[in-house]
Amino acid sequence: MAGLTANMVLGPDDPIPVGVLNAEGTSPFLLIGDHAGWAIPKTLGDLGLGAVDRERHIALDIGVLGLGQALSAALDAPFVHQAYSRLVVDCNRNPGHADAVPAISDGTAIPGNHGLETAARQARIAAIHRPYHAALADVLDARQAAGRPTILLSLHSFTPVMAGIPRPWHVGILHWAGQNAFALALRDALATDPSITVGDNVPYAMDETDYTVPLHAFPRGLPYAEIEVRQDLIPMRDDQSSWAARLRAAAQSAHKACFA
Repeated sequence: MAGLTANMVLGPDDPIPVGVLNAEGTSPFLLIGDHAGWAIPKTLGDLGLGAVDRERHIALDIGVLGLGQALSAALDAPFVHQAYSRLVVDCNRNPGHADAVPAISDGTAIPGNHGLETAARQARIAAIHRPYHAALADVLDARQAAGRPTILLSLHSFTPVMAGIPRPWHVGILHWAGQNAFALALRDALATDPSITVGDNVPYAMDETDYTVPLHAFPRGLPYAEIEVRQDLIPMRDDQSSWAARLRAAAQSAHKACFA
């Protein structure tokens, strides 16, 4: 495993790293899912994990693939998403940082990532991380060249309990630098619904730990929001469709507030 090169990480039976749904969608919104997938390349086996751990929140953002698909249809927006588990390589982390290939996650050791040599680590980055960000950059460049406005919506989900501490929020809106006015408007639009608790930069605050939004939205001057939905609220298709409808209405309201 240590000597793997990029073209040896993924075989012909492995999924391609990047999925693009509704590429011709007419919406100003562009949806992305850094942690939507849970595939592991066959060359890496099971990373030393049992089936339960490979389907836990440490491996993927549970519910985000279905939520992205539903919201893509609701908004007529493209949805660019990553196919592989964040335990193989985390596409929302700087590839130069250790946590891009975590040796431990939420207290669970990842045996297949322990003692990983630099060449093996770089092979995963070259096979999965780099193509994902290149594909996203290509989509953004094409939209800019066509004169199409873009609001980047990064879809994530969070576990209801972390390190034994319950998280009461139904959804959190993350923002930091750059053009964050849309994120604030989206937060406020969601907060008009008395049935849900909306967090502001919770359960995580966007900062230098995040990679995708700062890399793609900030230098382009794009409005953006990172959306975190609690995982127990979006386990099934009906739940995902319901949240997609809520997010569609809030996104359209925020768009009107910011750009009307």
